[in-house]
Amino acid sequence: MTQHTVRIWDLPTRIFHWALAACIVGLVITANVGGNAMVWHFRLGYTVLALLVFRLVWGLVGGRWSRFSAFLYSPARLLQYLRGAPHPEDGIGHSPLGALSVFVLLAVLAAQVGTGLLSDDEIAFAGPLTQYVSNAVVGLATNYHKDIGQFLVLSLVGLHVLAIIFYVRVRKQQLIRPMLDGDKTLPEAAAPSRDDALSRIAALVVLALSAGVAWWVSSLAVPAF
Repeated sequence: MTQHTVRIWDLPTRIFHWALAACIVGLVITANVGGNAMVWHFRLGYTVLALLVFRLVWGLVGGRWSRFSAFLYSPARLLQYLRGAPHPEDGIGHSPLGALSVFVLLAVLAAQVGTGLLSDDEIAFAGPLTQYVSNAVVGLATNYHKDIGQFLVLSLVGLHVLAIIFYVRVRKQQLIRPMLDGDKTLPEAAAPSRDDALSRIAALVVLALSAGVAWWVSSLAVPAF
């Protein structure tokens, strides 16, 4: 049977994926260490904010299989996949179940970053947006960020890792290597994602603008005296 090697994940998407994973690990470590490590917790939080803004934009203009339109499935399509009757394209980019996990994880991370910007440990560190809301809102955001939000992030990351192990070991699907080199070996030809010099330059521009947004948010913090 003829096999087709297709570029599925463009370089910007792959860098985003691994950078986000590294930041999540760093955020968990710094949150639990506390103390002076919270300086890095904030820095990593702003980095995740920039990454999320980048992914939002790249989901609209990025490579073919990185766009949200490529894995925005209907509930019927998801049920069909869960019943063991997948669509031929379900194995190219994100599957319906994988797409659902991506959207949920991005939403939970956005909520975690957002509540972090509104949190206050009442000791030495406060998010840059605490001055714009009431104490009640700050309290709710802080409690969510420290408890519910952290639990949700860790749970979803754990499920994500377990799902990867299941698909690699049990279903013998390539998931890790394509996120490293960008290519998938498919039984049928498929439209590749654009991943040339011009698209990578565009990604750098989007990343720079996203970093600018994160920097602007961080600049809203009241200077400590």
